Amino acid sequence: MDEKQVSYRATNTYSTLNEFTDNTENVWVVFHGIGYLSRYFLKYFRHLNQEKNYIIAPQAPSKYYLNEKYEHVGASWATRENTEQEIQNVLSYLDELYEQEGLNNAKKLILFGYSQGVSIVSRWIARRKIHCSKLILNSGRLPKELEGEDFTFLEGTEISFVYGTEDPFVNKEFLKSEEKRIRELFPKNLKFIPFNGGHEVNQQVIVKLAGE
Repeated sequence: MDEKQVSYRATNTYSTLNEFTDNTENVWVVFHGIGYLSRYFLKYFRHLNQEKNYIIAPQAPSKYYLNEKYEHVGASWATRENTEQEIQNVLSYLDELYEQEGLNNAKKLILFGYSQGVSIVSRWIARRKIHCSKLILNSGRLPKELEGEDFTFLEGTEISFVYGTEDPFVNKEFLKSEEKRIRELFPKNLKFIPFNGGHEVNQQVIVKLAGE
């Protein structure tokens, strides 16, 4: 049996919250975790000041039904099957989003990844050398192939690793094995921010990191 490959043009959506105006101070690009749709992920950012914050939520391309009732749909960024090809496809999509939204003109660009979204946002930054004011990594694991030299260009970027103290995925074993590596990848301007909770997005932490 042979497995072959074909290239074709694809279209994907993304969701936004608030309006981009002259009063916009922060442009967020927020990457959801596995099982989300981008429009529902935006709920975690509705409490931010509407005039100051414009939020963009990219949509993971691989959609599927979340249960046997076939009622609710979620999505995944990539799997272990043809991982590198899936990543390349996602990066191409993000490149188009970056151009369409004019993200190079943002006063402050904040990149946020939750759970599986951490692997995507970190790869995008590393491979495309995306400059940002803040990088927020929430309850996720950084890809093993990334090295410190991939992020040396982030000189003034504030980097935060956020996690819930009751998160079963970011437990003591995770922190013991990953904290050293995270500090090696981001030796400057790095903060670990724990909160009381589980594997979730904490809105109070978002407000604090937004500077509100």
